[in-house]
Amino acid sequence: MQKFDFSAISDMCVKCGKCKPSCTIFKISGDEVRSPRGFLDLIGAYNRGEMKLDKNAKSIFESCFLCTNCVEACPASLPVDEMIENVRFDLAQKYGISWYKRLFFYLLRHRWIMDFAARLGYVFKSCGFREHDNDTMQPKFALPMLKKERLLPNPSKKSFLNSHPEIIKNGERQVGIFIGCMANYAYTDTGEGLLKILKELGISAHLMKKQVCCAAPAYFTGDFATVEANAKKNIAYFEKVLESCEAIICPEATCSAMLKVDYERFFEHDEHWKERAKKVMSKLYLATEYFVKFTELEQILEQKTAGKEKPALVYHDPCHARKMQGVWREPRALLSRIFTLKNSGDETSCCGFGGVTTQSQNYHLARAAGLSRANTLSKAGANVVSAECSACKMQLNNSLNLASSELRCKNPIELIAAAL
Repeated sequence: MQKFDFSAISDMCVKCGKCKPSCTIFKISGDEVRSPRGFLDLIGAYNRGEMKLDKNAKSIFESCFLCTNCVEACPASLPVDEMIENVRFDLAQKYGISWYKRLFFYLLRHRWIMDFAARLGYVFKSCGFREHDNDTMQPKFALPMLKKERLLPNPSKKSFLNSHPEIIKNGERQVGIFIGCMANYAYTDTGEGLLKILKELGISAHLMKKQVCCAAPAYFTGDFATVEANAKKNIAYFEKVLESCEAIICPEATCSAMLKVDYERFFEHDEHWKERAKKVMSKLYLATEYFVKFTELEQILEQKTAGKEKPALVYHDPCHARKMQGVWREPRALLSRIFTLKNSGDETSCCGFGGVTTQSQNYHLARAAGLSRANTLSKAGANVVSAECSACKMQLNNSLNLASSELRCKNPIELIAAAL
């Protein structure tokens, strides 16, 4: 499944070090090996047969957060993230994937089983968790790879997709909604907010109930079989949906980046699927991006909030929105109509989510990166944090809680819907 010559990319790195100051894992470890140029050097050595993928190498390559800060900082834009994603595939082939990850990825390939598991989780969550509010809960006791301190998403009684009919008519225009797994099963206020906004705009919603997970968790872990299966299902399904919809909107930065950017990368050597992915995903937008470019939502918000006091908000840019899709002005344009925007002084740092492996086996790394970001955001003088990504929301809320901050993170879609 390797898509390029590791050595060719590794040899292009001139070791200038411009990537290091922004690298999430290097800022935590201070270890040159765990820096972008360190990763590239090791991958080149592996490709030349000078280094084996032993357990130490596995630990090193699994410590990367895939935040893409290094790609943005690199004068040659070397795809360090894609290199690591591909070497993780090789690691998965050699060492296998942990049983709980394989179970999780199996659920992501079969929505009806995932629906059942989510309902089961809702019924029995009180046995092991304390609920804090509609969004969050905390373990009552420490579990394997799950610290008692963690603030986690609270599963909903009913998923977003199962709570509504597939087509909701509001007007002649129609868009499809790719909701994302976390917003479907836990942060359902995001989807409800989308429906409220679309109703206000007179745009019909197609909930696309045959959608499957974008497969980002599997891609970041090296399970390329799940990626291929889900990508082909989604591409073929989106083609049909777009026959009646002008666009597909997604309120999740990681999901939309996987769909818009990584699908095309994944099918680099399969011209047929690459072109299909490229064509269909050209009609997919982050939700705030779509609303700014193709609707009058800004003006509507301006009218509805005219003369009202604006609370302070600090916006966290999800790595997969700003760096991979170039979307960062759009959420601010909408939120500035209802909030006074504060600057954190750092618009590039990763929240520290990092993916399934980081959240389970390497939680200590996620914790360190998250606390650093939480401390920065807490000093901005805001009343609320916002990020258009459920992974960021989960990570930041846990980190803000650990930092003893009363701030909490909301998706901009939730905040905009509340203002309407």
